[in-house]
Amino acid sequence: MAIMDFDKETEKLYYTIGEVADMFSVNSSLIRFWEKEFEVLKPKKNKKGNRLFTSEDVNNLKLIFHLVKERGYTLEGAKKKLNENKENIEEQVQIKETLVRMRQFLTELKESI
Repeated sequence: MAIMDFDKETEKLYYTIGEVADMFSVNSSLIRFWEKEFEVLKPKKNKKGNRLFTSEDVNNLKLIFHLVKERGYTLEGAKKKLNENKENIEEQVQIKETLVRMRQFLTELKESI
């Protein structure tokens, strides 16, 4: 019998467009716009037509957000960069997230001293 580790944060199978917009602190309309612009975004739709984003969609949005909002790429430039070297962008985003977590940890540590 397998023992489940309930301490791990469970990941949802699908996220609504509102949840995704909140993750990136943007309007839902921007997410819908990016969906039309970027082929890598293909959220499923339920019977009512509501978009359901998978974790892969969220990761692709993370890359798009990084390129467009944080690095200042145009939409065309971001599309080109994603098509050319997606792995490199994923690595850059991972490094950035790690540095942000480290900074947060160090700030908390400094405040506790």
